[in-house]
Amino acid sequence: MNKNKKVWIPALIAVASALILLAYYYYTKFAHGGQLLPGLQGVEQGRLQEDMRHSSEGDNNGYGGYFSTLGTIALYSAAAAFSWFWFKKKLKSPSTIVRKAGKLLYSIHKLLGWVTLLLIGVHGTFYLITKLHDDNIYTGLASFAIILTLVGYGYFINKVRNKWMRTVHRSLGILWVPVLLLHAGGSTIIAVIASLAVGGLVWVFERSARQANQPIP
Repeated sequence: MNKNKKVWIPALIAVASALILLAYYYYTKFAHGGQLLPGLQGVEQGRLQEDMRHSSEGDNNGYGGYFSTLGTIALYSAAAAFSWFWFKKKLKSPSTIVRKAGKLLYSIHKLLGWVTLLLIGVHGTFYLITKLHDDNIYTGLASFAIILTLVGYGYFINKVRNKWMRTVHRSLGILWVPVLLLHAGGSTIIAVIASLAVGGLVWVFERSARQANQPIP
């Protein structure tokens, strides 16, 4: 295999691990007589039941709700980190707002990645201890396998000179979304919409700035 393409190996291992965990998640659902409804409705119903269990646990021991919230915060931290994608080629944008926002996101992009990993690690560790036999653990582990590898690529992206590093990093970020959808349901959709909205705002501000700089005929 070409040395440049060997950089894909950790990502492929992470994705394969996630797929195995997801396959086992579906297996346990069917084995337990659970009914997986097609589309978002099934995801939302499963997540709603999970949220209710988490809420009940929080009421019982005073901690479950806090750790569930950490997972939700991690989603929005990840969305903020991904939003850098919209600015990476806009640092010389005609829009002052876009340039400043891009520089800010560039400066905190890696930090947001580490914060996301930390929050998910704490969130997941709590539920591994308290809800080990919950089927949703498998989707959580699949999500963690991908985010751990994603952050690892982010850490080495400027240390390993390889043209594929950024492609792998970006691909893992995109592949992470459907796994998160299974695990977190509607919260994932809100985070994705928020990130897409940032991209839309970048387009609007850039277009306005270009129109303002056009000479009057």
